[in-house]
Amino acid sequence: MNIGEAVKERIIELCRERDISINKLCNMSGVTQSTVNNIVSGRNNSATISTIKKLCDGLGITIQKFFASNLFSDLEQEIE
Repeated sequence: MNIGEAVKERIIELCRERDISINKLCNMSGVTQSTVNNIVSGRNNSATISTIKKLCDGLGITIQKFFASNLFSDLEQEIE
């Protein structure tokens, strides 16, 4: 799994935990629907930290909590 896939899965996981839709997350965080849709569909594999921070703010969690997931434990090396 690469970082883009892990971010995608983490966003989906957090929405499921809170029983909210991607659309609701967009409204809560102020991130455009197209941006989040591109991330969760896999079209955008490089979400910015700024976008992730906005999503975290909307969810009421810290960036540390966002990345405190096993999804980020065994990421593939991006540079070879």
